[in-house]
Amino acid sequence: PTAMLRALRRRWGAYKYRFVPWLALNLRRKRRTLRYVPESSKDKIISDEDVFETLLKLFKALFINDFNRQAHILALLPEIRSKYVELQTVEQKQSKVNSCNHQSRRVFSPEEVLFNTLGFTIGRDRSSLVSAGTGVFVTKGFVAKGTVVSMYPGTVYRKHEPIFFQSLGNPFIFRCIDGVLIDGNDKGLSRSVYRSCSRRDQLGPFQMSDESWLTATLQNPLAVGQYVNNCSREKAANVCYQEFDVPGYFPVELKQYLPNIVYSHDLESHPRCVVLVTLRDIKQGEELFSNYYTVVS
Repeated sequence: PTAMLRALRRRWGAYKYRFVPWLALNLRRKRRTLRYVPESSKDKIISDEDVFETLLKLFKALFINDFNRQAHILALLPEIRSKYVELQTVEQKQSKVNSCNHQSRRVFSPEEVLFNTLGFTIGRDRSSLVSAGTGVFVTKGFVAKGTVVSMYPGTVYRKHEPIFFQSLGNPFIFRCIDGVLIDGNDKGLSRSVYRSCSRRDQLGPFQMSDESWLTATLQNPLAVGQYVNNCSREKAANVCYQEFDVPGYFPVELKQYLPNIVYSHDLESHPRCVVLVTLRDIKQGEELFSNYYTVVS
């Protein structure tokens, strides 16, 4: 009886921090679903400042590339408009220097903006692992070690918030160090919840998050991190997860590219993002592999 009670206590100890029965029951079989993170661990491979600067650089480039569609936002922010007009002018001058013709400014795809800004593109395709389904590959360029290469999109749930029904049959729930859960499923109930929360938080023309990761046409080309497969004996991890709380001073006009939304509306909380950072240099054609249990002690 004593041994049985101890076993039950151990099981409860593992379960109570997950809250989702499906996750607890499938932890061993579905290793990609939930990572175990010791309380004494941390996951900062690069600094929050480096993450912030990378996202800011890419999001600004996406905003300028899509400048004509931002008219409603810019009309309400004349100072912001002046700043971006200057940036756009500098970009156009640079483009003319690098180009032989002087045609009207070209609008690039988000993938082209990513390549022009960070020097690489990523995309989803059939994984090189047998029976692994979809994976994420570097489709063009080169990614240096210590680079933000992707983002894990989804609805952010704190420990006490309900996620039971969303979790059923869902292999895309990521557990942060502090127990916060991110539901990166782009189908079913998870999809509906994300869209509902995103539209709830929209302020006039200002979108507080990006819904495009739920579709095949991404506005933020980094928002495919939920499809990065776990490493294997044959395929070592080349990226790791790093948590990043979006600061309050993050430019409001660029939040439309953030692929995360909080489940409960709370003006005082900062949205949680999870980025994937490269552990080594990665070349064109290589698939990204993570280790769901790798943290920096």
